[in-house]
Amino acid sequence: MSQSIIAKRYADALFQLGQERSKLEKFETELQTLKEVFRSNQEIISFLKHPRFSIEQKKKMITESFQSFSEEIVNLLKLLVERHREDIILDMIQDYVRMINDAKGIADADVYSVRQLSEAEKQRISESFAPKVGKQSLNLTNIVDPSIIGGIRLRVGNRIFDGSVSGKLRRIERKLLSTNNR
Repeated sequence: MSQSIIAKRYADALFQLGQERSKLEKFETELQTLKEVFRSNQEIISFLKHPRFSIEQKKKMITESFQSFSEEIVNLLKLLVERHREDIILDMIQDYVRMINDAKGIADADVYSVRQLSEAEKQRISESFAPKVGKQSLNLTNIVDPSIIGGIRLRVGNRIFDGSVSGKLRRIERKLLSTNNR
């Protein structure tokens, strides 16, 4: 079974637990913090994966390091260590956040532009495009890409909205080539 499927199953179980105990938001906040800790401190992952340390030593480190976290999150981390699933922690967090966002009607999106967009511009883009993809709002990541020449290109999941100058030029080129071939 692939790592991503396993990560999704753990995220789904945590999401259901969060719903039952009305802790969805709390879990999300803790998982976001956990993600930052794991990304900024590679030694933690190395320690959790290292075969020289016993599972009990690893679980003790988790208990001591994350004592301010909810019992459910700490127990999940211990369970992942017991089952040698340390590799899926970040993927599981990503899947959980995606589930939370789906429940809130929020989608992650990448917006490509020639310059960094202001918060007001991002807000207008979110308001304009969220209804088109059936969401309340979009969580935008701005990617500066001078090759689009002007305008924006928006990617939400597998849907692309291309209002860039380079995209329009490509469409004009295709029309010209298709009329010349007739």
